[in-house]
Amino acid sequence: MQRRKFIKNVAASSAVFSIVPSYVLGKGHVPPSDTLYVAAFGVGGRGAGVIRGLNETGKVKFVAFCDVDDRRAAETYELFPDVKRYSDFRKVYKRQLKDIDAIMVATPDHTHATIALPFMREKKHAYVEKPLTHNIAEARLMTLVARENGIVTQMGNQGASSDGSRQAKEWIEAGAIGTVERVDCWTNRPVWPQGIPLPTEIHKIPKELDWDLWLGPAAKRDYNDAYLPFKWRGWWDFGTGALGDMGCHIMETPFGVLDLGYPTEAEASCTTNWVGDFIEADYSASCPASSIVRLKFNTKKHGDIALNWYDGGIMPDLPDALKDGESIGDTGGGTVFYGSKGILVCDVYSRNARLLPSEMMGLFNAPAPTLKRIEGSTGGHQRNWVEGCLQGTETSSGFDRSGPLTEAVLMGNLAIKAYQYKEIMEPREPGDRPRIQRPGRRKLLWDGDAMSVTNFEKANEWVHGSYRKGWELK
Repeated sequence: MQRRKFIKNVAASSAVFSIVPSYVLGKGHVPPSDTLYVAAFGVGGRGAGVIRGLNETGKVKFVAFCDVDDRRAAETYELFPDVKRYSDFRKVYKRQLKDIDAIMVATPDHTHATIALPFMREKKHAYVEKPLTHNIAEARLMTLVARENGIVTQMGNQGASSDGSRQAKEWIEAGAIGTVERVDCWTNRPVWPQGIPLPTEIHKIPKELDWDLWLGPAAKRDYNDAYLPFKWRGWWDFGTGALGDMGCHIMETPFGVLDLGYPTEAEASCTTNWVGDFIEADYSASCPASSIVRLKFNTKKHGDIALNWYDGGIMPDLPDALKDGESIGDTGGGTVFYGSKGILVCDVYSRNARLLPSEMMGLFNAPAPTLKRIEGSTGGHQRNWVEGCLQGTETSSGFDRSGPLTEAVLMGNLAIKAYQYKEIMEPREPGDRPRIQRPGRRKLLWDGDAMSVTNFEKANEWVHGSYRKGWELK
C-alpha cells in the first residue's frame, strides 16, 4: 500500500475509533482491569517466547498475530489457531485498531519503530524487544511519543526485572565499594556471522516469506540466505550487532545502578579481516567480528565514569582480586564495577551480585532490600508490563528509562561505525588498486541533549538512519 493512501486511510479510521475503548464496543470483552487485548508483531523466534510469557499471566487475550515469515511463525500459529493472522502490520492498524489495548513487537531491529509508533500514537501500550530501536533518533522519538501519550511501555530486556539488578543498586548505594570509577562489560556474542563481505548471489525467496515486507524501511535488495533467519543481527541495515543485541541486557545494570544518562564520548577498536596478503576485506555492511568500545559518562554521584564494552571473545582485564581458579562470572557475559573501596561483579543472566576479593562476602553486612522485587522468574518481565497496563503500576524498563539506555548502547555502535569508516583514495600509479584509508583515531564527542556528534559530521547520518521511499518515519 502506498504511504499516502495508507496515511489517509489511517486518519479516517482513527477519527472514528481511536477515542472509543474496545471494551465499550461490546463484542464480549470483559473490563480492561481484567484482560489486556494484544496484537503481536513478529511471533516466531524471540517473539514466540514473549508470547508464551504473556499468555502465562492469564490476563492477556491475543487479538492479532502479524509475521512476514510463516515458517518462523508456524509454532505460534499452531498454539493459538483462533487468532487472526496478518503479514502486513498496516492491515492490523486499519482493521483492528479498535479491538486492541496494546502491542508487542519482536521483529528485527530495523522495523521496531516503524511498526510500534503508529499504534503508540493511538495510545496503545507497547512492549518492544531490545534494542528498543535501530538508531538513536528512533529511540528518542519512541521515548517522547510514549511520554506524550501516557502509555505503559516495556523494553524486552528481561534482566531489568531481576532481583540481581536491584541487589547491585542497593549494595552500591549502601557504599559497598565506595565511589564507582570504572565499569567493564563483556559478552560472548556474536554467535552469528559478522565481519563478512556483503553477499552478491541471488537466492530464491522462500515461498512462506514476504521479502519486501521483511525489508520494510531498509533499502531494496535481492534475497540471500545470509540474512535469515537470525543472521540479520550482523548486518547494519537490519541489526545492531553484538553490542545492540546484548548491550541492553548487560549495560542495563550499570545504567540503572549509576544513573548514567547520555554518554559524553565514545571510541572503538575493532577486528580487521583480510581476504589476501595485505588486502583488507570490505565488511562495512557488516558489524565487526569483535570490538572494544569505550564510553564515558558524567554522573552526579560518582563523577566521571568509564564504561568499557568487550565482545567477540575479547575479555576485559581480570581483576587482581580474583584468585586462582575463580571465575569472573558467567561465560555469556557480565559486569564488573570498580570502586574506590572494592569490586562488585554481576553475571548477565542471574545478575546476582558478589564482592571481590571473595572473602569480603563473609564480612559484608548486606543492606535490607529497599527496592520492590518483581515476582516470577519465568515471564516476570512480561507480567510486570501486563500489570502496569491493567493497574497503572510502574514497569521495570519503561521507555523513559530504556530509551536513554538504548541511546547509550547505540552510541557505542556509532563509534564502531566510525572505526570501520574508510575513505577511498585514488591509486598512486595507473593500474594500481584504489587505496583505502581510515581517517585515523576517531573519538566521537556527543551532545546528548542536542542528539548530535560535535566533531565528526558523517556520524550524524548514522544517528538518524535512512529509510526506503514510502517508509519514512513521521
